This record gives sequence, C-alpha cells and structure tokens, in this order.
Amino acid sequence: MTPNNKVAIVTGAGSGIGKAAALALLRDGYSVVLAGRRAEPLAEVAALAGVPQQTLAVPTDVSDPDSVQALFAAAVARFGRVDLLFNNAGVSAPGIALEDLSLAQWKNVVDINLTGMFLCIQQAFRVMKAQTPRGGRIINNGSISASAPRPNSIAYTSTKHGVTGLTKSAALDGRKYDIAVGQIDIGNAATEMAQRMATGILQAHGEIAIEPLMDVAIVGQSVLYMANLPLEANVLFHTVMATKMPFVGRG
Repeated sequence: MTPNNKVAIVTGAGSGIGKAAALALLRDGYSVVLAGRRAEPLAEVAALAGVPQQTLAVPTDVSDPDSVQALFAAAVARFGRVDLLFNNAGVSAPGIALEDLSLAQWKNVVDINLTGMFLCIQQAFRVMKAQTPRGGRIINNGSISASAPRPNSIAYTSTKHGVTGLTKSAALDGRKYDIAVGQIDIGNAATEMAQRMATGILQAHGEIAIEPLMDVAIVGQSVLYMANLPLEANVLFHTVMATKMPFVGRG
C-alpha cells in the first residue's frame, strides 16, 4: 500500500459497510480516519489494515455536534486536510408496527441517520472549502430504502429518503467550493445488520422469505470507484445491490 496523499473520514467504520469501505480506501493508499461510537471495533479495523501511519481511530457520536467537530479537527491535526467523507453511520429501529414505535426510538434514528449526516456534511464543507487545494468529495450512504421501504421501517425509510435531499442540496451548495457530493444506495450487502435476510425477512405481501446477499467487499469497491473520480466528475446516485434481491419490479 503506497500512500496517495489523500485523506478520508469514514463514519460507522467499525463494522459492516463502513469497515469494508475503510479497508478498500486504505488498500488504495488513502490515509483513513475511522469514526464510530465504540473504540474497540475501530482499533480492530486499524489493526487489520496493518498501516498505522495511515490510520487514525476517533470514537465519535455523529449526533453530537461537538463530537463531530472534534472528529474533523483530529483528522486535520493528524493528516492536514480531508479529501473524502464517507458519510455512512446509521441505525434502524425495531421492526414493529409504526403505531407502536416510541418517540424515543424515532428520534434515535433521526438523530443519527439524518441530523448526524448533516453535521458531518457541515463540518466537511467547513474544512474542504478552506484547505489548499480547495474542495473534496462527500459520499452519503442512502440505502435501497431511499427509494423503497420494507414493512415496519418508517423511521429508517423516512431518514433515508431525507438523505437523498441532503445529497441533492449539498451537491448544489458544494459547487462553489469544488465539493462533489454523491450518494450510494446499497441493497443486501452481507453484513451483521443484514444477516436476518439470509434466514428470512418479512416481505410486503406478508410472507417471510430468504433474500440473496452480496459480498460487502463489493460495496467497498463501489465507494472506492466514486472516491477516485476527479472532482470535475461526480456520481450523484449509485445503486449497488444483490442481483436477485427483491427490489426491481415486484420482487
């Protein structure tokens, strides 16, 4: 791994999609700041990468403005700039009927998936527009749920639809600062969160069905492709999904 002088921040980097993206970026020579709520998984990812000079683990709560500000300050203090933000951290609520969802459960998803993503975009703008060379790239994790809901997923689906609005607005507002903003919508990557799909998950018509999964490393490669475009080009929306998952048409 030869360093390429590019610096990335990956939120939710301790597991799943964030981990896969962080490892793909590190293998391509990026210096990567690993952000997540728990220090131990971040340390494990850093150790797995095996390039301590290119990694920095920063425990972060993306729903806390001070924590997000500290994350970006740590990245700049260590590496001097931020070229890429993979805005990935996200949670879901229990898969229960919407009328039974508590306000606290709703707010937790909104605080992390929507407000947290906004706070990270905001800090990225502040850093990227002021650095030399100016600009950078932001990739938001939208999910297939940015287009189509699963049953009993009103909080997650609403926030992921909101992410699409964040992406479009930030892509427009970033033009004057040479900041490119895009979104990756991921369907059925084989992560801890998606394992229930391999054993059977509720479908729109009420039945339980096993759904195909794809290797999460494929998602890492998709993020890397988007990240490595020159700033004159942008993938505004990119969908990568298990080929045979129920999404297109009626399943």
